Amino acid sequence: MSAVAEIPVNAAAVQATAVPWSGRFSALDGGKRLRLAIGAALLIAVAVAAIVLGRASDWRVLYANLGDKDGGAVIAQLAQMNVPYKYSEGGGAVMVPSDKVHDVRLKLASLGLPKGSVSGFELMDNNRFGMTQFQEKLSFQRGLEGELTRSIQSLGSVQSARVHLALPNQNGFFREQQKPSASVLLSLYPGRSLERTQIAGIVHLVASSVPELTPASVSIVDDTGKLLSTTGEPQGAADAQQLQYQQQLEQQYTRRILDILEPVVGRQNVKAQVTADVDFSQTEATSEEHKPNLSAEASAVRSQQTVETTGAAAAGAAASGVPGATSNQPPGASSAPINGTAAPLSPTGAAAPGATAAAGRPPGKRESTINYEVDKTVKTVRSATGQVRRLSAAVVINYQNVADAQGKSTATALSAQQIEQMTALVRETIGFNKERGDSVNVMNTPFLVENNSVPELPIWKRPETLETVRGFAWPVGLVLIGAIVLFGMVRPGMKVLVAAQPPALPGGQFSAVLSDAPQRPALGGPESSALPAPQETVPEQARLEGARQMARENPVAVANIVKTWVHG
Repeated sequence: MSAVAEIPVNAAAVQATAVPWSGRFSALDGGKRLRLAIGAALLIAVAVAAIVLGRASDWRVLYANLGDKDGGAVIAQLAQMNVPYKYSEGGGAVMVPSDKVHDVRLKLASLGLPKGSVSGFELMDNNRFGMTQFQEKLSFQRGLEGELTRSIQSLGSVQSARVHLALPNQNGFFREQQKPSASVLLSLYPGRSLERTQIAGIVHLVASSVPELTPASVSIVDDTGKLLSTTGEPQGAADAQQLQYQQQLEQQYTRRILDILEPVVGRQNVKAQVTADVDFSQTEATSEEHKPNLSAEASAVRSQQTVETTGAAAAGAAASGVPGATSNQPPGASSAPINGTAAPLSPTGAAAPGATAAAGRPPGKRESTINYEVDKTVKTVRSATGQVRRLSAAVVINYQNVADAQGKSTATALSAQQIEQMTALVRETIGFNKERGDSVNVMNTPFLVENNSVPELPIWKRPETLETVRGFAWPVGLVLIGAIVLFGMVRPGMKVLVAAQPPALPGGQFSAVLSDAPQRPALGGPESSALPAPQETVPEQARLEGARQMARENPVAVANIVKTWVHG
């Protein structure tokens, strides 16, 4: 129900009810105006902060570990490109928004930044007209060094590398030619190291990339100045492969002991260690044996020589006759038959008995020499390396838990018979040899159990919870601040502006419009029935006349209306 009451003098008084916001703000006192202004400013600041934080992008690393010169050039170029940037904690990297990383990298690469990047054989693409032979050789050497650096940096443990090649000038004299050499400087990632095989691989990689470069001429140094490449093992030092073989042998014996005892005493109730004394010395023995001569039939003939002498030379006859041409005549014709049978000779060289002198052959001599092979045996024995000279095994077994009649578990030591049985098992497992000096020691003692249980953190102290809270801290905080400013400062000020009283008209006349005003007790009684029913479409003069008539007929009701309006 709505009631309308107006007490005007003229039409200008009706227009005075529409008071502008500036007038209402001016009608407030100084404290209310200050609180309303501060609240509006804080609300605007919270809205702007929310928009800025909502649009803030993630930052990613553009370049890391830049030198001072390259870093300054990159920063200057970023400022010229109007790209926002910042430094990581410690200043070790330049960071840009994540959505601009790849675009900025490509643009900087087209400008040749950073210049500290490794360049390979692409340097040969920028040959200038009029380059000398020395410049061409220098460009080739720099390109080769860059390609080797890229190859070495592809290893997982290498953070950065530098390669220096010394390529001497070759002349026409072969004896005066110098061999090339190389030096490699490596910077490894923290906590990583290179194995000997990896170092040897880098050495052979560099040596195979340069003509006539031997692996012995390649030196590798880390960033601490330690020489990693060695030409050979120092004299008297143990070989790494030998130490690795010994460790593998000890681990194999230990694994055997655990496999045989864990099913008996439990998985965590036995500890074992085996020490192997391995002989890596190399021994070579050569022996030569001679046996007595065997019979002639079983012996092998090595060589045989027969010498037979016949005629006057065999009898020792001297030359006769007068020296000269008369005595120097060829012998006469032989009287012996051509196909006749030769007279046999005696072992002493004389003619055999019964031999006829008609044969005309002087006595002769025959010698025969036979050499037999000497029975000789040559034996060469080489002992195998890596032989086990002695084994020592130490085994510790925990007390066994035995439950009594009430079900209570108690740690009990093993009996002497059980320990003896387990000792026999260990001996059979490792191949115990008493003559070799092996030893096995089995001990039964309770294990010390350490309480490493970490108390469970409450949910508000867990790292994931704290991380989630940090993530929602800014949005939730901004919302709370905005709500406090809105409902604590802005909304009360707006209420004051809406409910501000319009200024009084001249002559003490007022204008009031009560819309949808509820029934009040002051209007009750017989006087309230005299109020006319409101009409939405009443001409202005009729409304004014009805208000005057109501004031004349029921002044108490009009006074209550004005009182209620004033106390608002």
